[in-house]
Amino acid sequence: MQQPSASERRQSVRTGVVWDGVRTLLETDATLREQQARIVDVGGGTGGFAVPLAELGHRVQVIDPSPDALASLDRRARERGVADRVAGQQGDLSDLAALVDDADLVLCHGVLEMVDDPAASLAAIAGVLRTGGHLSLVVAQQHAAVVARAMAGHFQTARELLDGGSAAGRGGRRFTRDEVVDLLGAAGLAPTSVHGVRVFADLVPGSLLDLEPGATAALVELERAVATRPEYLPLATQLHVLARC
Repeated sequence: MQQPSASERRQSVRTGVVWDGVRTLLETDATLREQQARIVDVGGGTGGFAVPLAELGHRVQVIDPSPDALASLDRRARERGVADRVAGQQGDLSDLAALVDDADLVLCHGVLEMVDDPAASLAAIAGVLRTGGHLSLVVAQQHAAVVARAMAGHFQTARELLDGGSAAGRGGRRFTRDEVVDLLGAAGLAPTSVHGVRVFADLVPGSLLDLEPGATAALVELERAVATRPEYLPLATQLHVLARC
């Protein structure tokens, strides 16, 4: 059996907790479990989530502004034999109402940080979700960004983030848990779970994962173990929030 590449090992650490949440949702929600779900992946790029979801039998619509990413998505879907269940369309959150009629689940991973109006974007997502539908939201967290900037010696940037400069830096906005919960509530979406993502992963040298046998699997299990512990939530690079319409 072919061993995972270094990039695949790192990706499993970065997305393992998010995948756990999405898979659990698909397995426990009766509507999603009993029929082919209509899933929209906003900013889904080359299909890192869309193609595996299609392999589970769901129909996935990927909306992304990059033609190159959509071309890669199409190749990946064809190679994995799910091209009939994956559709790519060029656009972004502002195009959602025009591109989507109805959805059971919307993925919005690493996108809300980059929009001008997060509240309007979440309202647009709520507008395409069926009643009882779900949102899987991944956002960068402010608290961890403060720690990361300070550890890198960027003390002024850390202070700006600490004082609420959530839009500072090339990475876009950073959110606290309370900010995300309030934004979701204002859009008519009720959070059902909040998980910390990449609590330790960004602190572990990549060389350790590449050279130490079993290190990747052990780190993934550690990330899973702390994902729901509130005392570790401020250390998470990202927050994964599941919400219901």
